[in-house]
Amino acid sequence: MTTSNELRILRPDDWHLHLRDGDLMRSVLPFSAELFGRAIIMPNINPPVRTVKEAIPYYQRIRDSLSPDHKFKPLMTCYLTDETAPAEVRKGYETGVFSAVKMYPAGATTNSEHGITDIGKVHRVFETMEELGMPLLLHGEVADPEVDVFDREAVFIDRILEPLRRDFSKLRIVLEHVTTRYGVEYVKSAAAGIGSTVTPHHLAVNRNALFEHGINPHMFCLPVVKREEDRLSLINAVISGDPRFFLGTDSAPHLVSDKEKANGSGGIFSAPTAIQIAAKIFEENGTLENLEAFVSINGARFYGMETNPDTIVLKKQKRPVSILDSVRVNEDRVKVFEPADDLCWIVTEGLRTGR
Repeated sequence: MTTSNELRILRPDDWHLHLRDGDLMRSVLPFSAELFGRAIIMPNINPPVRTVKEAIPYYQRIRDSLSPDHKFKPLMTCYLTDETAPAEVRKGYETGVFSAVKMYPAGATTNSEHGITDIGKVHRVFETMEELGMPLLLHGEVADPEVDVFDREAVFIDRILEPLRRDFSKLRIVLEHVTTRYGVEYVKSAAAGIGSTVTPHHLAVNRNALFEHGINPHMFCLPVVKREEDRLSLINAVISGDPRFFLGTDSAPHLVSDKEKANGSGGIFSAPTAIQIAAKIFEENGTLENLEAFVSINGARFYGMETNPDTIVLKKQKRPVSILDSVRVNEDRVKVFEPADDLCWIVTEGLRTGR
């Protein structure tokens, strides 16, 4: 059901989520678990999730933070290193422990120092994944300090992604958190085998947000937000219903004390506002009927999974709704992403208890 003021859609999924670990994880997890059916869990905790042996207890820590009958399903991923063994990837996928492999170029983002230094070292892993049909999730930026930070996605596509797809034509690839018009056009030009996650914050703001009223560390994420023309390209891609684009919030919580300092951490905590932001953008563009495809259908189909069987209802309020400013974590807090003060959509049916 879709009207100008109410939507009933299949329960959405989050195909790119950082939960962190420990007290921080327990504080932010409910905001994802109450809404999403499943989430692809990023493995760049400390130490990273590189093996089946490391993934199982992390999965259990997530599940133990929820009630035993809770239906939220974490989908675990393998952190790819230069030393990752093909047999470990095969074991993880065939036993259902790993849903995908995540590749970080070493030094590209938070806790990526164990990432790939030479893609040639993991070609045998890619051969195994190609055989299994196992998705490869790419942090699509080069870490080369000589490359301008706003060009790192385009250079990654030309230098890494395009040769990779030529060498492994059957490898299923997700270009994570695409941020540029160049990236959007690359995904759209591909015949098959590649999809892309898109975040609420890259849809909602451009790089000007980093400098409003002085430097704003709470708008700093990796990859950084880009030009307005890039934001508009992302919007046009997702509102079209194109099945190659699906929601991956890249919700990445950091403590305020780690954000508001020199060399502050890059990441935006969007889990509490992701659906409201998406609904606002689709409404503004007259395409509310395509919201369900972006948040609930396209990702599941790319991963070869069934869509969630249940639904949620969103209703538009007559006035902007009050948004939670931050989430407490012991004596600190995590700032919630709110790009504007005119969010009017709320979930009125379908929320579950997060704990």
